[in-house]
Amino acid sequence: MPIKGRFMNGTIVPIIAGNWKMNGLIEQLAEISNLDNMLEQMQHKAGHIIICPPATLLNMAKKCAKYGQISFGGQNCHWEERGAHTGDISAEMLADCGALYVILGHSERRMEHGETDEIVQKKVGAAFRAKLTPIICVGESEKERKANMAVEKVLSQIKNSLPSEAKNNKIIIAYEPIWAIGTGLVPTLDEIKEMHQKIREQLVNLFGEHGMQYPILYGGSMKPDNAKNILSIKNVNGGLVGGASLKTSEFIKIIKALDEI
Repeated sequence: MPIKGRFMNGTIVPIIAGNWKMNGLIEQLAEISNLDNMLEQMQHKAGHIIICPPATLLNMAKKCAKYGQISFGGQNCHWEERGAHTGDISAEMLADCGALYVILGHSERRMEHGETDEIVQKKVGAAFRAKLTPIICVGESEKERKANMAVEKVLSQIKNSLPSEAKNNKIIIAYEPIWAIGTGLVPTLDEIKEMHQKIREQLVNLFGEHGMQYPILYGGSMKPDNAKNILSIKNVNGGLVGGASLKTSEFIKIIKALDEI
């Protein structure tokens, strides 16, 4: 459950989620312990902190967070509960390891593994089945941005990646412009504001008043030096952080930005 704290941008408790991607060996678990200790010492209450390590570390990572300041998630799941799917992991397996969340539809999964909106939608359904909260990623390519198709692409992904039962479940949307992931490039604050407003409108169109309750995170080269400005934007309810989440010294600065807003 999200920790209680002051609200940002209305009634949504902000979220800072770290996506470790295909990084992290057992020795990196010290970063989890360090982060948990620092959050406990600073009595952090401004937002909810999630780490999504590789599946190989998930169970051990949860045990490293002795103060319970961090929640954990997986980075992907199969839509089936079990079966002959060599190399895959089910939502139930993630939950069994202590996950409360799962990242779905990340652009790297869409591009490298050919995941379509329809596949993502089935995986979201699997997350609901296992009582996980899906973090559903959407975003446009550089080509789509330059062709003024960014909003159209993102709203289409949202519509087609969410099953109808999303209205009765918790979901998180993460907007990640593909061209900004890991490149150091960042949209302007006005571009981020516009997209997050359009996403909010789409969620309300699809789910009525429930659409006002879903957090919308920004992802795409969020770093300590730009976190405060981005997190201050209306309808930005937190961040999905990649590389900067691997080192506690960097990640904690992004988390502290919440306290300055």
